[in-house]
Amino acid sequence: MINYPKGLSRTRPPQKESKKNARAFVSATESTHQSKKERALRLSKKQVQNLVEFGKRGMNFESEINETNAYYLAHHIAVIHKKPTPIQIVKVDYPKRSKAKITEAYFRQASTTDYSGVWQGKYIDFEAKETQQKTVFPLKNFHEHQIVHMERVIEQKGIAFVLLHFASIEETYLLPSINLIKFYYEKHGLKSIPIQYIREFGFEIPTQQIPRIPYLDILKKLCEVNEN
Repeated sequence: MINYPKGLSRTRPPQKESKKNARAFVSATESTHQSKKERALRLSKKQVQNLVEFGKRGMNFESEINETNAYYLAHHIAVIHKKPTPIQIVKVDYPKRSKAKITEAYFRQASTTDYSGVWQGKYIDFEAKETQQKTVFPLKNFHEHQIVHMERVIEQKGIAFVLLHFASIEETYLLPSINLIKFYYEKHGLKSIPIQYIREFGFEIPTQQIPRIPYLDILKKLCEVNEN
């Protein structure tokens, strides 16, 4: 009991209880902060994962083709490479002496197709496209100069085709260029190729571990049929 002037008195709170309550409050506060940090950490990991997956989107199909071509090259099956795109650099800035930044450039010429090479004495030339659509493949992905290029390859007895990947349903098809060219000119008013057409005239490529996209297996079967 503490005596104050004018007869007032106040009971001192028990020290042990006060310390006990303080420790409980601190513990609860730390627990709350930790749970918030854990939630923030989980969210951060999820965001990073989403960013990684988004970054891979679009490049994933091309990477799988490149890995397949590397497998064919290493095993002496075929020599197929991605064509470089010629670019004319117009303006370069140098924010630092050790760094250069291209600020203006343009394509020297229109690109033709993505890949070309030799397989069993045959010249092959193909384009690779990917879409998120499930039932159609947009025709805007193909330009007229690419269609003309594939026509000229066929005229010279080369093998021309397109690899079409439907990412959302995980289906990949090899469509001979002759069928793409026919659809392009006959259905020029349409904005896309129905997947039914691709399934009817194309050939589905089952993905596997190594090589990832064995498109040469399809070509081998087609060549055997044509020879017979």
